[in-house]
Amino acid sequence: MDILLVASAFNSLTQRVFAELGDRGHRVALELALGDEPLREAVRRTAPELIVAPMLKTAIPPDIWSAHVCLIVHPGPVGDRGPSSLDWAIHTGATDWGVTVLQASGEMDGGAVWASARCSVPPAVGKSDLYRNEISDAALEAVLLAVERFASGTYVPRSQETTDPGVEVCVRPYFEQGLRRVDWASDPTDTVVRKLRGADSQPGVLDELLEEEWYLHGGHAEDTLRGRPGELLATRSGALCRATVDGAVWIPELRPRRRAGGPATFKLPAALALGDRLPALPEITAPWNRPGQQPGEAPGEQAPGEQSHGLRTWSDIRYREDGPVGFLSFTFPGGAMSTEQCRRLLTAYRFACARPTTVLVLGGSRDFFSNGIHLNVIEAAADPARESWENINAMDDLVEAILTTTDRLIVSALGGNAAAGGAMLALAADQVWCRSGAVLNPHYRLMGLYGSEYWTYTLPRRVGAEEAERLTRRALPVTAARAREIGLVDVVINSTPQDFGSAVAHHAARLASAPGTQQRVSEKKAARERDEAVEPLSAYRERELAEMRATFFDPGAPYHALRAAFARKVKPSSTPEHLRAGTSPVVRDERTGGATSDATRHATRGAARGATSAAAGVQPLTGHSSGSL
Repeated sequence: MDILLVASAFNSLTQRVFAELGDRGHRVALELALGDEPLREAVRRTAPELIVAPMLKTAIPPDIWSAHVCLIVHPGPVGDRGPSSLDWAIHTGATDWGVTVLQASGEMDGGAVWASARCSVPPAVGKSDLYRNEISDAALEAVLLAVERFASGTYVPRSQETTDPGVEVCVRPYFEQGLRRVDWASDPTDTVVRKLRGADSQPGVLDELLEEEWYLHGGHAEDTLRGRPGELLATRSGALCRATVDGAVWIPELRPRRRAGGPATFKLPAALALGDRLPALPEITAPWNRPGQQPGEAPGEQAPGEQSHGLRTWSDIRYREDGPVGFLSFTFPGGAMSTEQCRRLLTAYRFACARPTTVLVLGGSRDFFSNGIHLNVIEAAADPARESWENINAMDDLVEAILTTTDRLIVSALGGNAAAGGAMLALAADQVWCRSGAVLNPHYRLMGLYGSEYWTYTLPRRVGAEEAERLTRRALPVTAARAREIGLVDVVINSTPQDFGSAVAHHAARLASAPGTQQRVSEKKAARERDEAVEPLSAYRERELAEMRATFFDPGAPYHALRAAFARKVKPSSTPEHLRAGTSPVVRDERTGGATSDATRHATRGAARGATSAAAGVQPLTGHSSGSL
């Protein structure tokens, strides 16, 4: 079936719907909602049998929805209406929620229901995490059912009032900043954390800090530190600790409020955002190995970065052991990894490799695995080219350490999405395990980059030269199931986001105790030695970094404009052609016929030359949720 997706951004859910429908044989094209006339032209051009809007912040014109069936994905249960569905779910403490696929009509969110699905709302999970995981799972279930019902030609959608006798229509208003405001003099820690997590990605909680207005992004409880309510107490790995009436909270990121007529602002690690304004505060580190660890406790059973036993605190890197298995988990906001974060993770990795384990699991928590270098930190740097160079080298150091570990098996466990260098980071492991709901974007060219992280070694080694060239040239998202088919991942774990950690622990224990594991470790060492004799890892790194350096230090390279647009969320001027072409079976082959590295180099250079017009393609790099949650 010919399906046109319409979306305000190519965000995580849109990517997943796009890729999953393509996997099922549908011809899927995408048009960004950049105005009524471009949308009308897209409908004329594609002549779709069905239009699906996975994430839309504007209304579809009446002349389109009256002539075509347009299915709108609403992140709320049947009867729920309004632009801030998930905000209200978190604010009211809902434990059960849902997604509704309804037909566009003259009444916002009031159309007939084609399908719906329920999902849980785990405690202490941020809105963006919930959107990318439980909501994404429910949305996909509902979309697939709605598409199946439409294709049957016999299903008649029902009005919201008659879908279920117990359904009550509830029209909720936009969730304004007044509802998010933290009263530091009276709000207890749990209330503060709920407010912060309810706006963790967008729009943030507007607050006054050091006599200036800032948006606070994300929050984690702290039970030990104390101070005067609202007082800044300490820093940890770039985050700020701020006192509440009964404890404190860690705030990982800040964004300055945009000044009238000033440039758009963007999120940064909190301490970095404050810069010279930050008063002298103690840097209080947290141990990687969690105190109070219980035997057999699986990662992922607690909120990211917090303790599930004893006192609550926050850390973005954790290490624990369960017999012969080590678990090194990391949770960086948005999946971005700055130079400093990469170096700290490398230090933790070396610590983990000094432990007497047979299997070491990287990741294993819910939500993002990694999205590569930290573009916002780079954009804020005094010398973005130099910071880009430092960041990519720090990523390469980490990947090299993984590739050269030969005394145990390394597993990358992707509970959520991975993109660009973060996807290549995962491929450095011996095995890649992926939750069924994750989406991978194993490419760099939409940011005008050639890429590094030893991808010219690891990607062809896994999928073959031809498939590696295709993935990096087409620059489209890949589902977990498709990634398994082509060899990009080894195991797809069908679990809820909340149960992923336990499932990973179970699989890792079986791997560690398997009779052939020690033999596999020995074979791994021999294979690394053979590969090194054919071509040293250093040669791959040198070639990749030569390309990256040329881009970073070229002021006219499209990468710089694309990075700035990404950080400031600049609205694109048009839909990128590779998304308009979508999953059509007709794909132009631009191969040069040379080796994989040569072919992808030509494709990447060609994309970089025209990258300025592909600013909309910046969005797929991270899979961030949009502001329409």
